[in-house]
Amino acid sequence: MDPLMLGDVRARMAATGVDALVLRPSPDFRYLGGRGTGYLVVTAEGPPRTARGPAEAAALVPASARRVAVDPETRARELLIMGLDAELMLASAVLGPLRLTKRPAEVAALRRAASAADSVLLAARELTWFGATERDMGFLLRAMLAEAGCDEAISVVVAAGEHTAEPSHEPCGRVINPGDAVVVSVCGRWDGYCAEVARVLAVAEPPEDFEAMYSVVLAAQQAAFDLVRAGVPAFEPARIVREVIEGSGYGHYVSERQGRGIGLSDDEGPSLTSGQHLAPGMTICLETAIYLPELFGARVADVVLCGPEGPERLSPGPRNLHIADH
Repeated sequence: MDPLMLGDVRARMAATGVDALVLRPSPDFRYLGGRGTGYLVVTAEGPPRTARGPAEAAALVPASARRVAVDPETRARELLIMGLDAELMLASAVLGPLRLTKRPAEVAALRRAASAADSVLLAARELTWFGATERDMGFLLRAMLAEAGCDEAISVVVAAGEHTAEPSHEPCGRVINPGDAVVVSVCGRWDGYCAEVARVLAVAEPPEDFEAMYSVVLAAQQAAFDLVRAGVPAFEPARIVREVIEGSGYGHYVSERQGRGIGLSDDEGPSLTSGQHLAPGMTICLETAIYLPELFGARVADVVLCGPEGPERLSPGPRNLHIADH
C-alpha cells in the first residue's frame, strides 16, 4: 500500500477511534490493495497484513483494540468465527470519505473502464439488430466487453420497444423489429473500477414523437453535466435534470434518480441527493431517463469526472439517436 494512502487511512482511523480495520474481498478491500481472496488487517502500527481466514484475521487484531471496523460485506458466520471482543463498526465510516476523491491512478482505471464501455456501444451501432432477440444481443455485448479488456461485465441491458419504458428491464426473448427504439446499457469493471454507459438507437425509424422526447433527455443530461463542478452541492445536477424535464411537460415520467457516485463499486458516494459539495477527483454516473409506461422510454448514462477545471466525460462517444438500418 502506498505510504501516503496508509497515512491517510490511519488518520481517519484515529479520527473515528478505530484501532483496527478487518477487510474481506470487497470494494474497500480492493481500495487498500487487496487482491484475490483472504483478509486484510490494518492496525495503528506496522504494515498491513493478510490472512487466509477469519480466525487468522482476528489473531492479527491487537488484544487491546477497543473498536474494530469490519468490512460492510462481512458475513455473520465470519463475525462469529472472529469472535472479536471489541465494539464493531463498518469500515465504510473510515474509508468512505477517502474513496470519494479518486487519485490519479484511480481516475486512469475509471477512464479505461469508461472507454471500454463507450467503445462497445459505438461498435454496437454496426450490429444487426433487426430480427435478433434482446437476450441474444445481451450475450453479444457481454462478449464485446470482455474483448474490450474489461475484467467483468457487471450488467448489460437491452430493452426494445415497450420494454424501454421499464427502468429495471432484463433482456428477454423479445424480437427486435423495425420501428423499435432500443435502450442499450453496459457496465464493466477494469482493474477493479466500474463504468456504465447507456445509449439509445432505433431500428429503421424511431417511434412517433420519440425524437422529441429523446431531445429532452439529452438536454437534461447536458444541463446536469455542466453543473459537475467543484463547490457545487451534489444534489444540484439531479435537481436541474428534474427542472429541465418538468419544463418540457414530461415531469410525471422522469426517472426516480438521476445519477450516483461510481468507482470501485457501481453505486457509491457521492450521493446526488446530498448537500455535500462536489470536489475535484469525484466521479459520478450521470443517468438521465424518461419513461412513458407501455409506450417507450429513453435513458442515457455517462461517467463524468469533476475535474479541477470543470466536468469531463470519461465516456465521450456520440449520444445522438442512432438509426440502425439493419
